[in-house]
Amino acid sequence: MALSNEKIKKYRTIGHNLKPVVMISEQGLSEGVRLELERALNDHELIKVKLNCGERDAKKELTLKLCEDCRCELVQAIGNVILIYRATAKPNPRLSNILRVN
Repeated sequence: MALSNEKIKKYRTIGHNLKPVVMISEQGLSEGVRLELERALNDHELIKVKLNCGERDAKKELTLKLCEDCRCELVQAIGNVILIYRATAKPNPRLSNILRVN
């Protein structure tokens, strides 16, 4: 499911004030990182992830793999930081970055 331009704009605005909650090094997507991404996406829906993997092509490849594995949508990618979104069936109003801002 692709995000509409309106939602992308809204999520980018919300994401501007967020801090990265997961950092991925050159070792890539280990099992621990995947579990943390799942937890963060289930809790917050919209998260920032910092990629420390060097080259632009490596970051792009890692971003595509991450979005595919975690079934999430890429909202924005700037430098070493990406903003990703995945809707949750029952979002917690106290944890969800989407609901806390509205």
